[in-house]
Amino acid sequence: MTAVSIRNLNFSYGDHPVLKHIEITLEKGLFYSIIGPNGSGKTTLLKNLQKIIRPDSSCIYLNGEDIRSVSIRDLSKRIATVPQETHMDFDFTVLDMVLMGRAPYLKRFETEGVNDLERAKTAMEITDTWKLKDKSIRHLSGGELQRAIVSRAMVQDTDILLLDEPVSHLDMHHQISILRTVAGFCRSKGITVLAVLHDINLASEFSDSLILMNQGEIVQVGSPELVVNEKSMKSLFDMECMIISNPLSGRPHVIPATVM
Repeated sequence: MTAVSIRNLNFSYGDHPVLKHIEITLEKGLFYSIIGPNGSGKTTLLKNLQKIIRPDSSCIYLNGEDIRSVSIRDLSKRIATVPQETHMDFDFTVLDMVLMGRAPYLKRFETEGVNDLERAKTAMEITDTWKLKDKSIRHLSGGELQRAIVSRAMVQDTDILLLDEPVSHLDMHHQISILRTVAGFCRSKGITVLAVLHDINLASEFSDSLILMNQGEIVQVGSPELVVNEKSMKSLFDMECMIISNPLSGRPHVIPATVM
């Protein structure tokens, strides 16, 4: 079943084209990762899906519905986002921040109820942040904060989850922990994930399908086994490398050639 359909998406900042003729279909319940060099349009594509920026014509559809006809409030019930960085101006507790994910479901001036609190507790137990519920978000480590942000996205109860470089500033342990948690949760709930990842090997390990982007265009889409090879890595990153099979998972693993 198709969750997202993008047909001939073009986008420019002024006279500078950033996305060119983007065509892609995302199926329900699969984990997709976008990889490509800096400046290839990865984050701009996510911003179009969030309606932060908007194309001039109808070209993005959610379950067959033109995204331009979907209100921001309703879009928040269908798409949740884990950004690369989150800045909070106020000293919220972790629980308060997670409960912000329930905002699309509350009426004006309405406060969270028992159901909202239970959803938050369930999400925070999955991400191992319930023990931090009364702690200030300003006193969290990078890994703790990112797990809390993932919890906030989970309680939005959406069918689509966007991840914009969610682990770029974290150590290896927290990178793997967060991606494993997201992948497990989304597969158990049948949620579609679209992630921008810089680490090719992490993308290969956790993704059902990889979307290779370069200079604003999608150049290849397919399973990690299909698209991660010496030729594609050379084309995308101008990088000589060796591809081996991870002995634990069987997924392709990129080893850059440090001396050529």
